[in-house]
Amino acid sequence: MPGLIGKKIGMTSVFSVEGKNLPCTVIEVGPCVVTQVKTVDIDGYEAVQLGFQDKKEKHTSKPEQGHFKKAGVTPKRHLVEFKGQGEYKAGDVITVDYFDGEGYVDVIGTSKGKGFQGVVRRHGFKGVGEATLGQSDRQRHPGSIGACSYPAKVFKGTRMGGHMGDERVTVQNLEVIKLIPEHNLLLVKGSIPGAKGSIVVIQK
Repeated sequence: MPGLIGKKIGMTSVFSVEGKNLPCTVIEVGPCVVTQVKTVDIDGYEAVQLGFQDKKEKHTSKPEQGHFKKAGVTPKRHLVEFKGQGEYKAGDVITVDYFDGEGYVDVIGTSKGKGFQGVVRRHGFKGVGEATLGQSDRQRHPGSIGACSYPAKVFKGTRMGGHMGDERVTVQNLEVIKLIPEHNLLLVKGSIPGAKGSIVVIQK
């Protein structure tokens, strides 16, 4: 099993041994509970399903209640499946100590939503410089988007305005600065995707 579920607390900075001020993100990692262990014989593949953060039973559907009852755990708000099995069984609790000794981790999260954005912000278009390529009086518009007589269509993937952000983003090789086991906190160097309080997945 390569990772755990966590919650982004926010950003701060710490001083390194050399005296450098390092920006870092504080992540509350776990405690995560094993809610299901999948095997090749039964499910066709090996995986471990983890649950994070308790939720009230009245907000849990009947099928979910049965799922958690079978594992012998309280209902969980977030479930994530990790490939590989390891030596875990349903009901096991895994804490931030799982990352003890790790130098670098990958963090997967959902980026902040920006709504509908134009080509200047979304794709870095320059906007109007000289009035060329079908763009004469609209400073932040894309200009010409199609071919001429052939094939007389707009090509798939042409960069235009549209919905920006709110996407699954993976940031790789973030340096682990510090573990605070008594508070289930992990400090990684730099920033991670998402707003404060958003759910992230941390992988070895």
